[in-house]
Amino acid sequence: MNHDYNKESIDLHKKHHGKIELAVKVPMNDKDDLSRAYTPGIAEISREIGKDPSLAREYTLKRNTVAIISDGSAILGLGNLGALAAIPVMEGKAAILKSFAGVDAFPICLDTQDTEEIIKAVKQLAPVFGAINLEDIAAPKCFEIEERLRRELSIPVMHDDQWGTATVVLGGLINALMVTGRETGWDAKIVINGVGSAGVATARILLSYGFKNILFCDSKGIIHTGRQDLNDQKKELLAGSLLGGHEGTLADAVVDADVFIGVSKAGVLTGEMIHTMKSNPIVFALANPIPEIMPEIAKEAGVAVMATGRSDFPNQLNNSLIFPGLFKGVLDANIKQFDITMFTRAALALAQHVKNPSREEILPNMFDKELVDVVANTVR
Repeated sequence: MNHDYNKESIDLHKKHHGKIELAVKVPMNDKDDLSRAYTPGIAEISREIGKDPSLAREYTLKRNTVAIISDGSAILGLGNLGALAAIPVMEGKAAILKSFAGVDAFPICLDTQDTEEIIKAVKQLAPVFGAINLEDIAAPKCFEIEERLRRELSIPVMHDDQWGTATVVLGGLINALMVTGRETGWDAKIVINGVGSAGVATARILLSYGFKNILFCDSKGIIHTGRQDLNDQKKELLAGSLLGGHEGTLADAVVDADVFIGVSKAGVLTGEMIHTMKSNPIVFALANPIPEIMPEIAKEAGVAVMATGRSDFPNQLNNSLIFPGLFKGVLDANIKQFDITMFTRAALALAQHVKNPSREEILPNMFDKELVDVVANTVR
């Protein structure tokens, strides 16, 4: 059956006025129910928390609730569409957290794109929540926002565009290298196109894991040591790679490459470019909603393992494979903060959970009922 998912999505959202709603956990049928859930009984709960703030996690929704926060400055691959346009995406993530991990979440779309105002707003909202999921905030300000909030808040903070993407890419790459006969693949030449939030985090986790032959490309071509326009993140990545002296365009970068990882924009990779890559190339074209190259074109050009971020093609490498389990894990175990080793463990767990990886299945299916707990257990 052919689907027009754009139209079907419009119809779904119009019919239901969104995807989530508030549910009440306790009965509210008579005055005794109200006396326990509200006044006068609620005063004792407030007094107890006032004496011991840690009890907020035991007595309120805080223990199992995530704030999904965006300023709408980098929505999917669509760009800066603002706070209102961010609501459907944040609401969708909330629906996924509840449906797959049993975690309550709420979309909070801020009507500011100023770094300091965002940090201030999140800190003021934080008491209600057990964790913060930053989403669709443009680079480079997303790096400072995440770093500052991790340092200044006492609850876990993760920018999912960075670390959700990076974790699934590493997990997928481990199995893709194996099924194409590259074993560990430490000497594989990897090209990362797009050095925004997802690209930087992906590069960081790959470098941390041990991959060193990485070329990074942005809209101006290959990032190299001779360029004078590099921000701190790009300089950091160059320092970790063994290929910092190369210059040229994306087409130059992919020559003899084993792996292309795209976290950029639609259509930037061509079949002709793929023909210049090593035999049995691996292509992760993760721009959403339209990838850097469509799977049918890539396959015709000889790609051995093709992945996108979309659910309507095989090998979906999407944050949704990882963030439900990560947040369930940190909330259940009362973990104070995320770190890169946590993401690496989760990536390995993703890869190892596929019992017989193939070129058409390098990572688990989103609907694998064991997946959330597999990821959550790596956190615990």
